[in-house]
Amino acid sequence: SRACRRHSLMKSSGNHLKTGVIACTSMITHPFSHSSMTLTRRIIPCLDLKDGRVVKGTHFTGLRDAGDPVELAQRYNEQGADEVVFLDITASVEDRGTILDVITRAADQLFLPLTVGGGIRTVDDIQQILRAGADKVSVNTSAVNDPSFIDRAAEKFGTQCIVLAEDVRRNFAPNPDATAIALPGGRECWYEVVTYGGSRPTGIDAVRWAAEAEERGAGEILLTSMETDGTKDGFDIPITAAISDAVGVPVIASGGVGRLEHFYEGFALGRADACLAASVFHYGEMTVRQVKEYLAARGIPVRL
Repeated sequence: SRACRRHSLMKSSGNHLKTGVIACTSMITHPFSHSSMTLTRRIIPCLDLKDGRVVKGTHFTGLRDAGDPVELAQRYNEQGADEVVFLDITASVEDRGTILDVITRAADQLFLPLTVGGGIRTVDDIQQILRAGADKVSVNTSAVNDPSFIDRAAEKFGTQCIVLAEDVRRNFAPNPDATAIALPGGRECWYEVVTYGGSRPTGIDAVRWAAEAEERGAGEILLTSMETDGTKDGFDIPITAAISDAVGVPVIASGGVGRLEHFYEGFALGRADACLAASVFHYGEMTVRQVKEYLAARGIPVRL
């Protein structure tokens, strides 16, 4: 599609340094001084949509109205956002027309990449969304239920158009087959993939699923931790770092931003390629430009 071709020229991807350490690092050094780390880091506002309006809650519940998606996206465009994500959290076949109308309006007014997710079940769904003007689609439950869906989508539209949205939750039950991850304080857990807004456990190890999705053709991983989503306590650094180290495609950290330093931690400790946030932008607590100026002053490469 036109959108995919346009986006393939704009996206900042590429492998980042892998250390193989699956632990939360407490000390920040200067992780961006190496010549191979000069790709700009991205700031991405996320707009959760319900019935064509932006909503926001905590742990996907207690939703409240946050405005018109195209108006908000235009504001972020003017503030210097690198991309915008639309997530249709109540998507169904019956109301697909609502999100397609929002995408078309947004694509007509915006000049930045647009990723759309929610209720995408078939290759035809992807085609409709890309034709409406999206640059990328994110797939979640449909890919968990049928991993070969990623292969088919990537083959038809290109890996640059396919994002795996991965929702995860900590699991402390013993699982010798899962990837053990050290938490601050010394405890260990593994992270389980969950679906349906975090309500349905799958038994799938999050680190292995990210690596498999990359092998199948996912061009990015959009990682959301149910432990931190909506809490404003910061990103879930242990799992963000583990998955960033396990894959070669860009990782987008999502869930938990409340302060400017959380973005810095997402990049410096979580080793993410992009950081995504919602409510802090929607309710005017900070602007994308403020975030980027804060990061640039601390040596993190961003597009200003």
